[in-house]
Amino acid sequence: MKFKNILAIMAISATTAIASVWGYGKWVEHQYAGVQDQTKLPVNYAGFMGNSAPGTPIDFTPAATSATPAVVHIKTRTKSKQVSNSQRQQRNPFSDFFGGDDAFGDFFGGPRVIPEQRASGSGVIITDDGYIVTNNHVIDGADEINVTLPNKKSYKASVIGADPSSDIAVIKIEGKGFPYLVYGNSEDLKLGQWVLAIGYPLSLDVTVTAGIVSAKSRSININKQQSANPVESFIQTDAAVNPGNSGGALINTNGELVGINSAIASPTGSYAGYSYAIPVNIVKKIVTDIVKFGTVQRAYIGINYAPENLSEEEIKALEKESGITYKGGDGVLVTNVPTGGAASAAAIKKGDIITKVNGTTVNSGPELQEQVTKFKPGDKITVTYKRSGKENTVSLTLKNKAGNTDVVKNVSILDQLGAELENVDKKVATANELSGGVVVKKIGKGNLQNTKMQEGFIITSINGQEVKNVDELRTALLASKGGTVRLEGIYPGYEGSYAYPLNLSGE
Repeated sequence: MKFKNILAIMAISATTAIASVWGYGKWVEHQYAGVQDQTKLPVNYAGFMGNSAPGTPIDFTPAATSATPAVVHIKTRTKSKQVSNSQRQQRNPFSDFFGGDDAFGDFFGGPRVIPEQRASGSGVIITDDGYIVTNNHVIDGADEINVTLPNKKSYKASVIGADPSSDIAVIKIEGKGFPYLVYGNSEDLKLGQWVLAIGYPLSLDVTVTAGIVSAKSRSININKQQSANPVESFIQTDAAVNPGNSGGALINTNGELVGINSAIASPTGSYAGYSYAIPVNIVKKIVTDIVKFGTVQRAYIGINYAPENLSEEEIKALEKESGITYKGGDGVLVTNVPTGGAASAAAIKKGDIITKVNGTTVNSGPELQEQVTKFKPGDKITVTYKRSGKENTVSLTLKNKAGNTDVVKNVSILDQLGAELENVDKKVATANELSGGVVVKKIGKGNLQNTKMQEGFIITSINGQEVKNVDELRTALLASKGGTVRLEGIYPGYEGSYAYPLNLSGE
C-alpha cells in the first residue's frame, strides 16, 4: 500500500514538474515573440565574411546572397464592396504606388462598386518563427494576405498589428527555421555609404539594387495621408525602388537590415532618383511594441515645434503667432509647451531651442522625432536646450498621449463601440428583405452611447457600404480610419430606414 502511495506521489510530482516547465516555456515564448536572438545567426548568413579588405573594391555579392532568402513577396486581395460617393474620395493614398484605378461608379451618381483588388509588395522576415515586418499601406484593408518566399514556398499570413503613423505593420506565417535578416544600427549610417534595396518591384522576382545614403532624417509628409500623427525620419537613398518594393529591405554591405523601404519621390509614380526607408532603429521599437502590447507605446516630450523649410511668409506668421524671433540654424525651436506634458514638468519653455536628446545632436524636427520614437512612456531621457544663448540640460520622464506613463492597451474598433453585437437572424433578415446585417443587442459604455441609437437596431451599411455581418462591420469601420461615420439600418417592425452619425474618436 505504501509503495502505491509513493508511486502516486511521484506521478503527481512528475506531472506538476512537466506542467510547470511547459507553462514557463509558453511564458518565455510569449515574452520573446518577435524578438531576435542575439546569440546566434540565421542559416542564411552561413559563410558570410563581411566586407573585403580596405582599399579593395566593395563586393555586394555576400550581402545580397545572405539577405535575399529573408525578403518575401506579399500579395493581397481585397473583396469587392459597395461604397458611397464620399467614400470613393477617401481612396488609399498609396494606391497609385501600385498603379491602376480602384473603382467603377454609377454614371448617374449613385453608390459605387469597388471591384476585387489585388496588390503586391514586399516584406522582411525578422525571426526564425515567421514574424515579418512590412509597410502598413501594403496590407491595409486586405481580406487575404499571401506570402511567397524566394524558394517559391507560399504561406497564408495573419496580421499581428499595424501602425499607420510610421507605416509599419507586422504579419506572421506559421512555421520554424525560416531565414531572417539581422538588425543593424541605422544611426551608424553615413552619407555616401553604400546600401542595397531588396524587394519585388513591378511584380518581378526578388530584385537587388544598389545606391548610397544621400540624406538622413528626411520628412516628405506622406504618412499624414494615413495618420493624424505621422512619424517620419526617412533614410534617403538613390537605390532604385519601384512599385512593389514597399516593405522590402534596405541593407548595408554587412548584410544587416538598416531600413524598410517605404516610399519614392516621383512625379510619375515610378523611380525618379530618390527612395525613402524607415530607419531600423524605429522599426525595432515599433515591432517590439506591436508584438508585446498589440499597439505602439508612443512617447511624447510634450512640445510643439517649428516645422522645416518654412518660407519667409510662414516664418513671419510663426513669429507673429508665437512672439518668437525665428532665425533658423541648429536645433529645434519650441513654439509651445502644453501644460501637463513632460517638457512642462521639466520647465522647458516656448522659445527654447532643443539641441540634443540623450547626448545625440538634433538639428531638425524629424531628427528629434527619430530619437524620441525609440522610447516608451515612462522612460527617462535628458534634453539639452539653449535659452538666451545659454545651454541647459534637464532630465524628463516621457509620457503617452493621455499625459501619463501607463501602458496603452490595444482596444479593437468594435470594443470602442461598447455594444453587444451579433449577426442578424436569417428569419429576421428574410422578413425585413435584408441580405444581412448586424443587430445591436445591447448598448453599454462606448462611442455608440453618444448616438441616439436604440437597442435592437440592425446596422445594414456604413457610409453607404453594405455590411452583412460583424466581420464586415469591423472591416468597414477600420477602412474609415477614424473620424465620423454614418451608420444606416432599420428597426424591425418599423417602416423606413434610419441613420446615425458616429464619432469614432469619442469626442
